[in-house]
This record gives sequence, structure tokens and C-alpha cells, in this order.
Amino acid sequence: MLSYPIANSCPFFFRFLSLVQCCYFLIYFFCLILSFCILFFLQDLQIISTDENQVFVAVQEWYQTDTYNLYQSDPQGVYYSILLENVRSTKQPEENVLIDILEVRGVKGVFLANQKIDGKVTTLITYNKGRDWDFLNPPDIDMNGKPTNCKPPDCYLHLHLRWADNPYVSGTVHTKDTAPGLIMGAGNLGSQLVEYKEEMYITSDCGKTWRQVFEEEHHILYLDHGGVIVAIKDTSIPLKILKFSIDEGQTWSTHNFTSTSVFVDGLLSEPGDETLVMTVFGHISYRSDWELVKVDFRPSFPRECTDDDYESWELTNLQGDRCIMGQQRSFRKRKISSWCIKGRSFTSALTSKVCECVNSDFLCDYGFERSAPLKSESSKCFADFWFNPEAPPEDCVLGQAYTSSTGYRKVVSNVCEGGVDLQQNLAQHMCPSIAPKGLQVSIREESLAVKPGEDITFVVRQEQGDTLNTKYQVDLGDGFKAIYVNLTMTGEPIRHRYENPGIYRVSVKAENVAGHDEAVVFVQVNSPLQALNLEVVPVIGRNQEVNLTAIILPKNPNLTVFYWWIGNNLQPLLTLESFLVTKFAETGDIRVTVQASCGSSMLQDSKVVHVFDHFHVLPLKFTKHLDMYNPDIPEWREDIGRVVTRLLAKETNIPEETLMTVVKPGLPTTADLHVLLPANQPKRKRSVTSDKRIAAIKQALNAHNISFFLRGGYWVLVTLADSNSQRIGGGSGYWAIVVLFVICLVAVGAFILYKFKRKLPGRNVYAQMHNEKEQEMTSPVNHSEDTQNIIQGNHSGVVLSINSREMHSYLVS
Repeated sequence: MLSYPIANSCPFFFRFLSLVQCCYFLIYFFCLILSFCILFFLQDLQIISTDENQVFVAVQEWYQTDTYNLYQSDPQGVYYSILLENVRSTKQPEENVLIDILEVRGVKGVFLANQKIDGKVTTLITYNKGRDWDFLNPPDIDMNGKPTNCKPPDCYLHLHLRWADNPYVSGTVHTKDTAPGLIMGAGNLGSQLVEYKEEMYITSDCGKTWRQVFEEEHHILYLDHGGVIVAIKDTSIPLKILKFSIDEGQTWSTHNFTSTSVFVDGLLSEPGDETLVMTVFGHISYRSDWELVKVDFRPSFPRECTDDDYESWELTNLQGDRCIMGQQRSFRKRKISSWCIKGRSFTSALTSKVCECVNSDFLCDYGFERSAPLKSESSKCFADFWFNPEAPPEDCVLGQAYTSSTGYRKVVSNVCEGGVDLQQNLAQHMCPSIAPKGLQVSIREESLAVKPGEDITFVVRQEQGDTLNTKYQVDLGDGFKAIYVNLTMTGEPIRHRYENPGIYRVSVKAENVAGHDEAVVFVQVNSPLQALNLEVVPVIGRNQEVNLTAIILPKNPNLTVFYWWIGNNLQPLLTLESFLVTKFAETGDIRVTVQASCGSSMLQDSKVVHVFDHFHVLPLKFTKHLDMYNPDIPEWREDIGRVVTRLLAKETNIPEETLMTVVKPGLPTTADLHVLLPANQPKRKRSVTSDKRIAAIKQALNAHNISFFLRGGYWVLVTLADSNSQRIGGGSGYWAIVVLFVICLVAVGAFILYKFKRKLPGRNVYAQMHNEKEQEMTSPVNHSEDTQNIIQGNHSGVVLSINSREMHSYLVS
């Protein structure tokens, strides 16, 4: 038989930090912090068993997808060693994970497990809590008495170790506490487990020998301490016959439990292991109610069993060893020839005898693994490369003594005495002064972002080093400093409160005669965000830079992170500044969203930006009375902008949706009026003067027809900031027209100067003609003949300023 060592290659060992934390772990799973060996990375952990002061856990490591490794703890539940690698797992709905390992009830220390290696699943059994694993011996003949032709090492028995989805039926393997040694399961013979083959096999000597009983899977129920085994076929067709056996599956009888066939939904027995009464429940059709059929086996037995009706059997493993877990155990069972009831007074355990200890009663200690299984040295354990057996334990106190491990420890619950003692000759060492190592400082509330005035508790931990003679210098970053002695040993917390917002550097320095260590944590103290407003110019030209600004209250410099979403992009842009400069390549309405995150608070604001190829911008100003009531907040500016837009639309009969007034931050109060193209007007190249709406707006503003009443009895008048100023916004196509126009003006001006310097005849006539041409090129909107500034978007260009009256006077002089 093949025996599996504790560890084959990598040193998969880990430990729990404390037994108290281990207890919490069993209740809350991942509430525990684990300290692993350098090659260990945890994905998932499942508790298998917690019996007899020992924990069995299944751990999924970084390289595993559908398998787990099985670990076993020491009696304190602190140190864990590997027992079996690559135990198969199955993921169920709702993320539930089923691991193919089963503790056999009735006999302590016996487990079944399915191991998956290179896609092959095989079933293994252990009799000593995982120290040694073996394959299941196949039966020699099948249920019909024919040879199975299944011979090791090419063929073994393999069982399905899954739980049933229906809670009212048994799983694929059945054991019972009051029926020790009786195991019944579904599986197949071969080199590996086959999913679709579910033949039924039974053993009455705890897995040493097996027999086939059915060719298909059955639901099983044990009655009278296993004295009666009831089996109903697992099928989707209606049934009215059940099978039962009173001789541990040697022979089977049939019983018609109903006259009408029913679809069986489950099997139930009355309370008590000694009961002989069961209930079959199901339904006659898919539309009918449940049908309950009671089956009572008591009339089948004429009497209760006496001592003469029992015989004993001794527990052995597959190698025939009788000393298992340090003792010889014998049990009693009913004779096959006896037809009687075991009853309530039946006890299965008969005798037990303590054995002398042998090598197989010990397994490798934490930090050790067994060498390759050679005949002469199959039990030797060697220290792994990362483990130093002579190193003092982490709780070693200066002046005390400790013993180093020999590499072996007795299997938990093993009761052997005398004989071989692999733990003898333990070397005694005095605890040295160890420098602190692995110092950690954290906040008990776990969050490193707190509010001003909030009470917080600092906790200091130290993984290694002397704690009794170590001093701890604590600096909380706001002027508080203190020195503690035995801080990590007493577990005394440090309570503090920060009154002012900011970032505080908290440091703890541990120092003794052997060395020192330091831990640092940064605490963010900030007030929760109360308000967030996104400020952005609502109208912008295509491919022009725009500044997106987020205004938060209260202001927390260097403590707030901003997330920006542009349009439908799911990937945000992150900034530590409260602004973002960007461009929009496409025209249309684009939504901009910003989220501000500070500590545990997060706020969001969103605005829509209208992107156009062409639009006009007129600067506006207000009478000084408005400055007196300007709170310089976004909401107020938006309200004033809507009022001005509404008044202009009403005065000029221009659709309100084509006007947009944006009040600028700061004092004095000013604004920009954006005049947009009508939605039904086709996009085409056009000059500034082609839009008659500009003239109408200027006329209304110059006539002082736009005003609104302000509290305090003041009327606020809206006028042009510069009666001769007008900007044109848009994309790069219009910019090319403007540049060409400016170049033409420069060429004409240069030609005029050239003619003037040469003093050619007829210069007065030329000057007059030039003046007329200049008047044609100048915008007719500029009636005052002053400087005209033509600016395209956000680009820089050549600006030509011409005063025709001064040029004419100069030329004719």
C-alpha cells in the first residue's frame, strides 16, 4: 500500500497568532490574522473538524483552483502542519464550497478524502488522523459473485464524498456514531473516480474489506444502531418497494411500503438511535400534496438481543496493525444468525488496551517534514530550510529556559505509553535577550481616517523579541510623547483624541539591549465633506481646453481625492487637485461627473457641458449694488445667470434655449453671455456680423432695458462690459478663416506703407481709397470705428488694430 508523507516538497506550515484569536476564528472565519511561511499565500480556508482539542482546516493556496490542502493543528491550536495536499473541492451555488473529506463517525481518527492530481481523483483513508494515507482495497467479487479483476496498484475502490442537496436524504457516504465500522457509499472500481458510476459498496470492519451491494445509487437509512439498513433507489420514477438488510448488507429483503407508487422525496426516522420506525414521504404526482408512509420494522423481530447474540471484532488498519491511535480497540456486533432487536441499552464499544508507542504514533513537528519514504528511514523528519529548531520561541522571556524540538510530536489523542519516545533528549536552552521584531501599531477601530475630536485607540503588537525588558517610545504626532514598559505584554491600549484636522505621523519605537524596531502609521484627521459643487463653463468650443473645478466644504487640503467621469467613460480620472483641464473632441451635450472622497465621506456633483463648433460671447457687467449682495457661491451665480438669460430672451424675442449667461466668480461681479446657434440652423462658415441677434442684444443692453430689482431698494442694471468687444468661440475650422482674414489685412497694410514711403503721386487719392476699403473690411457692428479685436477660441493669433481717421490724417499730411 502507498503511504503519503506529511509534506512532499514545499514547507507548507503556518501558525495562528494566539489561541484566543483561534477560538474567534472558528466562529467568525477570517477575523484572524495568519502568519505564514514565506511560500504560503492564502485564497480560502474551510474548517473541517474541531474535535479533541485539535483543528483540521482545508486551505486553498495561491496555485490551486479546485483543490485544497489539509492542515492539522497542535493541541493549543496555534501551529499547523500539512497532512494531505490537493484534496478535491466543488463550488456550489451561492459560492458554497464542498471539500471531498469525510470524518468517519463511530471510530475516532478515521477520515476519507478524495485527492485530485493531474485530473485524476482517487479515494484515500487514514486511521491515525492523517499521518498515513492509503487507497481503499477493492472487493474480489461483485454482487453477483463474479470476479472484479481489480488488482492494486492499478485498480482500487473510489467513493463519492459529496453531500446531498436534499436535506431529507443521505449523502453518498453513510456512517453512524452507534454503528462503528459500518460504512456504506457510492462509487466505482478503477484507476480513478468516475462521476457517472455510482455503484453501492459496504464495509463492516471500518474500511478494511468492502462488498458491492447495488449497481445503482440508493438512499440509505440506519435503524436500531445499524442493525437494520434501509435502502430506496435514487431515481426520478415513482416507487413502492424498499429494500432492507439485518446482516450488515450480506442479504437484502424487499418490502412494499405502499400500494400506490410515489415519487420519493426523503426518508426520516423517529428520534433515537434504537428506533425501528421510519417514514417515507413523497408525492403521487407533481401536482399532488405530500404523501407520508410510515414503516414499522418492530413486528419483524420476535425479541430483544441478549449477550449470546453478539460477537466481537477488532479494529485494524489496512496493514493489519491492531494498535491504532495508541490502543487496541474491540467492538461488538450482532451475529448474522441472530434475529433480534439491539434496543436502547446497546453499546458498541467492548474493550480497549493501551499499546506501547512506536514510530507511527509520532508525526513531524511544526517546521519539519518527512523525507522521501525509504524502507530504512521512512519515519525521519528533517527541518525545513526556513525553520531554525534552535531558535527561541517568540514568547521566550529573558532568564527562563526553553526546549528545542526534536522534530517529532505525538499525534493528538494518541494514548500510547512507553516504548519509543521520539520526543526524548530535548535540549534545554536559556532564553536570550532578543531584539524586538515585527512591531506594529494600528487603530482598534481599523480606519486610519477619523473626525476631529473623535476618540481613537492605538494598539501596539510585537511578533518577536523580548517584551518584558523592552521600552516603547510613543509619539502621536501632535506633541504627545510617552514612554511605556511592557506595552505589548500588558496589552494596554493608548487612547487619544485629535482636535484639529491634518495628517499626523504616529510612531512607536521598541528598544532593549539587543536592538530596536520601529513602526509608523499616518492618521488622517478631517471633517466629513458637507458640500460639493462642480463649476464648469457650460458652453465650450470643440477641442478647446476647459477647466473643471470642484468646490468642497469644508476644505481639506491634501486629504481629498477627486474622481472625474467624462461622458460615458466608466474609467475615472483621479486627481489630488480640485480641478481638471480637459478637451472635448466631439460636439453635443457631454455630462461631467465628479466625486470627492475624504476619509469615510464621499459626495458627487454632475453638470452638462454644451460643446459647439461656433458661438458668440458677449461680456456683461452689473451696477455696483450687486457686489454688496454677492456671496460668491455657485448657487447664487447660477440664479443670477438664469435671471439675466430670461430677461434678455423676453426683451429680444430670442429663444431662451439659445442664450446662456455665466456669472464669473469673484468681485466685481461680471458675466459672459453665450449666444448659441439655433438648433435647426445648418452649420456653415459665417462672419460675426451675419447673426442679427447680436445687434438686437447689444441694442437692448445699450438702451438699458435689462435690469432687475434687488433687495434693499436697488435696481441692478445689466450692460455690456465693453460696448465694442465681442468674442467668437468655436472649433479649429473657423480659426483658419480668421487667420486668413488677418493675413490679408497685414498684407494690405504693408502695401500701403510701402507706397507711402516712396511718396508716389496720388497718395491722397490712395489714402482715401484705402480708407474706403478699410471701412468695408471693418465689421459694420463697430459703428464707432474703434479697434476691433478678433479672437478665435483659445488659440493665439495676429491681431491688427486700425484707426482709419488717424491713418487718413497721417497720409495726407
